Amino acid sequence: MQKLDHQFHIHCVEGDVGRYVILPGDPGRCESIAALFDNAYHVGQNREYNIYTGTLLGEKVSVCSTGIGGPSASIAMEELHNIGADTFIRTGTCGGINLKVRSGDIVVATGAIRFEHTSREYAPLEYPAVANLDVTIALRDAALAMGKTTHVGVVQCKDAFYGQHNPAKMPVSYELLNKWEAWKRLGVLASEMESAALFVVADALGCRCGSCFHVIWNQEREAAGLDQTMSEDTSASVRVSVEALKRLIAQDKGL
Repeated sequence: MQKLDHQFHIHCVEGDVGRYVILPGDPGRCESIAALFDNAYHVGQNREYNIYTGTLLGEKVSVCSTGIGGPSASIAMEELHNIGADTFIRTGTCGGINLKVRSGDIVVATGAIRFEHTSREYAPLEYPAVANLDVTIALRDAALAMGKTTHVGVVQCKDAFYGQHNPAKMPVSYELLNKWEAWKRLGVLASEMESAALFVVADALGCRCGSCFHVIWNQEREAAGLDQTMSEDTSASVRVSVEALKRLIAQDKGL
């Protein structure tokens, strides 16, 4: 590929972003996340990548949206790392699997099931998708300090949203339904679409990455006839992510 003066997809150059980056999926959430930074400004937007930079505790931090799924998320991480980022927090939404996970709760991922393909182009399937321990602890402690009901454990990642929500209609329903049953028996907390790729790519790049999710709905609780109310306000998981970044910055600075 021809050498460019900026990153091919995110259109940024060194100095545009901080070492610490929050990665939501939706470009529309970036402005509200940046509002929690100090001195935030809009760096730019190209495709699904909307980027703001500011400071926390005097340290440059950024937010960059990734779109949906592992392919676009891995591109964001690769290009952000090229220009200096090395610590990432994925914040977004998930659907509960374990019956104890309710709408409105926070899920912090310790690892992810690699039921997607992006990570396979970085590491063989025998390699686990595991979150960075320091980032995970920062997210857990931040969520608990905020008084949020918090679940810490393994999540499942997939490429097809409707493969989860309408598995019986898929030509490979025999595989989807059987594996979903396995995730339930293993106590998997929730399903989402980016962590497996991000955790493996982070390891390949020598970066730190963790994930924090807001639970919108739990289809297993619905199937069991348990009460729940859909929750689409993602502000709590965003605040948890920002607070976790502060904790990491303070830790890195020895404060």
